[in-house]
Parts: sequence; structure tokens; C-alpha cells
Amino acid sequence: MSTSGTRAETDLLGERDVPEDAYYGIHTLRATENFQISGTTLASYPNLVIALAAVKQAAAEANAELGMLSPMLRDAIVAACVEIREGRLHDQFVVDVIQGGAGTSTNMNANEVICNRALELLGRRRGEYAYLHPNEHVNLAQSTNDVYPTALRISTLFAIEHLLESMARLHAAFDQKAIEFAGLLKLGRTQLQDAVPMTLGQEFSAYAVMLEEDMSRLKEASTLIREINLGATAIGTGITAHPEYAQKALKSLTRITGIDLVTAPNLVEATQDCGAFVQLSGVLKRIAVKLSKTCNDLRLLSSGPRAGFGEINLPPMQAGSSLMPGKVNPVIPEVVNQIAFEVFGNDLTVTFAAEGGQLQLNAFEPVIASALFRSFKHLTNGCSTLAEKCVKGITANPDRLGENIEQSIALATALNPYIGYKNSMSVAAEAHANGRTIRQVVLRRQLLTEAQLEEALRPEALIKPRAYGASTDRFKASNDGVHNARVGADQ
Repeated sequence: MSTSGTRAETDLLGERDVPEDAYYGIHTLRATENFQISGTTLASYPNLVIALAAVKQAAAEANAELGMLSPMLRDAIVAACVEIREGRLHDQFVVDVIQGGAGTSTNMNANEVICNRALELLGRRRGEYAYLHPNEHVNLAQSTNDVYPTALRISTLFAIEHLLESMARLHAAFDQKAIEFAGLLKLGRTQLQDAVPMTLGQEFSAYAVMLEEDMSRLKEASTLIREINLGATAIGTGITAHPEYAQKALKSLTRITGIDLVTAPNLVEATQDCGAFVQLSGVLKRIAVKLSKTCNDLRLLSSGPRAGFGEINLPPMQAGSSLMPGKVNPVIPEVVNQIAFEVFGNDLTVTFAAEGGQLQLNAFEPVIASALFRSFKHLTNGCSTLAEKCVKGITANPDRLGENIEQSIALATALNPYIGYKNSMSVAAEAHANGRTIRQVVLRRQLLTEAQLEEALRPEALIKPRAYGASTDRFKASNDGVHNARVGADQ
């Protein structure tokens, strides 16, 4: 029975009217009513929708090859799946990404949309399930419990590739700045106190290396994500599936996605275990931690512009205050900091959700999916934004860099091989107490000649290891005696 603009569909709970122009059906309709949670629908994550269509296409191909599905129905299902993978009908994936039922609503949303589009391709009307059914044909030899995790893993692998591309752009930006700033000597800092000199290029090179390391960890984590449980059906025993189904479905899915997927060796374990998602989320947290630390550094190094470090300039992106004229804030590093804070929370969500599963199934994969997708999306956008709107436009303040070096008492460290630690400590103490530079104190005490001091504080000697030899030791020993005698006279 139907009314104008609707079609009647029936499920376990009874009959409902579904909008006539909808490709989804009664199961999806009930889910939209039950799960008005985040306001974020499956359509917001196109990679997941594409992955679901890929799984359904692979299942149809495998079942047809095994004689479980007619070629006619296979062709219609495959054609509908191809359209979805190409971007069509995504607006019909209307279920909230956060849902009860371990992802059943997501699976049924896919089954119904694919089924109704396939019916149209067969010359039938939407809802004429006697000819092609969402459960009996589109979901043949499948369960939500192997479809949803498999689609989640595939969409996650897509997201990993996008994040790696974005991180590569940021890495290149830092690497270019490392080259550009290679000749600029500056003061290093530990615990926010003056430390030994380095170059600004070395500082930016470290940021590039940190990104490179995290890219390697992300690639490693993707290896575990490639292991799928398609063919497990409900709990991993493969009930309702042909003995060769898992193998054939894997072959089709690998071809469709272009991803080198593997079937888990133990499908019972794979159906209940979310450990790979926990590990992946941990890697995303690691990336976020180091990105945030880097952004903290950029904000410090550019602080001021007159009363802070003021060693670098971030490109001005917008006016910084509704009250203070001329103020410009480090808004790009700040937004990346906030992305990192969100990723930390998402990682905790994944941890609790993975731990919360019971026995043969984890019912909380939808919130794992939601947390991971948010982390991926925001990290990917954040890396690109940081590269394009901040790092590429950073400039240095050479005068400020040189002034900080000259005024720092940390230069005394470079004199250890020449005058000894004890003498260097005394020089540093006097310089700090009297507002003098290290050069001034050393020359006043005649601990080194001007030429020797210039050699000791030569920029190349300050930023990398060097061999000193026995002559330096003899010189240091003789100066210890001179220094001690002079200190006694001064006292």
C-alpha cells in the first residue's frame, strides 16, 4: 500500500512509507529517526561510501563466479556500485555516522541504495524487491560484521594516502626553509634558557625530519589495516558463505580498490579485534603531538615582534585584534595546535571503544570510524594549511639572531676545550653579573688572544663537532694557572 509521493516497505517491525524518490529504504528510514546524534551523515565521508560500494561490488562478483548469483543481477549490482564509486548517489547515504548496532544501519543504507539503483537499471521501480532484494542479493554471503570493518579499513587506507600527501608538502616546505636558513647562526635553547649556538637551518631541518619519521610510522601502521575479515560473515565462522567466497571476494576487492589487501588468518579474531585501529590512532596522536610542538616553537620564535624572541617572522594572515591596532597573531600555528588537541581526544575515544567490545564482536566501531575520520580530515587539512599559509612564507631576522648570539653567556660553552670548564664557568658568571659579553670578559682577563678567541667562536666551530688535539689541552692547562693567579690578585 502506498500514498502519494511515497512507497510502502516492510521490515521486522512492520510497514512504513518511504519517500518515492529515495534510493534508501525502510531500514535506513528508521535509522535516520533513531540516530539523530552528530548531524554528520555517511555522505560526509565519501571514502567510506566508496569503500562500501567496492565491498558490495566484490561480493557480487564473487557470488556470481561461484554460481550463487545470476549474471543479470550481478551486472545490475556492479553497475550501481560503479556509479557510487564514481561519486553518484552519495546524498542517499543519510544515516548518522555515529549509530548503535555495530554499523548495521550503515550496511543496510548501502544495501538499499545499491539495490534500488540496480532495480532501475533492470527496468524496475524502486522498492520492487521481489526482483532484486537488499538482503538476499546485495548482502548475499555477507554480514555487517565483515562488511563494515572491511569498508572502514579500505576508507582508512584512502585517508592515510591523503594525509601522507599533505605531510609530504609540509615536509618539503620545512626542508626548503632549512636550506634557505642554513647560513644563519642563532642561539639554541633548552628549557627556555640560553643554550649553545646552532643555525636556523638546523632548527628547521629538525622539523622536517620529525615529519619524515612520522610518515614512516604511518606507512607501517597501514600494513595492519590492509588485513580484512571479508568472508567472516557474522562472527568469523563464514556461515552462509561459499567455502571459496572469501578468497574470490578478496581478489575482486584488491582489483577494484587497487590496494594490496589480505584476508586475516583467523577470521574469528579479526571480527572482534580493533587493535589495528588503536595502533593507527596512536600514530595519528604521535603526528599531532609533534605538529603541535613544532607550532609551539614557531609561535615562540616569532613572538613579539619587539618584546619577544622575534627571530623569525610568520606571514601575516589577518588582523589580530578588535581592540589593539597593528596586532597580528600566529593564527595558523594556533589552529594546528587545536587540531592536535582534538586528535588527542579522538585517540582516547578509539581506545575506549576498542576496549569496550565483548566476545565475538565490537559494537562500537562506528564511533571509532567517526573519531578516525575526524583526525584524518583535520590533520590532512592542517598540514596543508600550515605549509601553504605559514611555513612557506616564514622569513628570518638576521640582526636579532646575531644580537642574541653575541649577548648570550652560553657562548662560554665553546671555550671549554680552550680554557677549561672551571674558567668558562667563571667567565659566564662575570658576564652575567656585570652585563658584559663573553668576548669582553675573556679579552679583559687575557685568557685568549683576540685571534684565538675568534678561532674558538668561529661559526663553523660552534655548530658541529671538531677535533681539538693535545695542543689545546696544553694551552688550557697553562691558562688554568694564569686564571687562578689573576683571580687571586683580583680578590
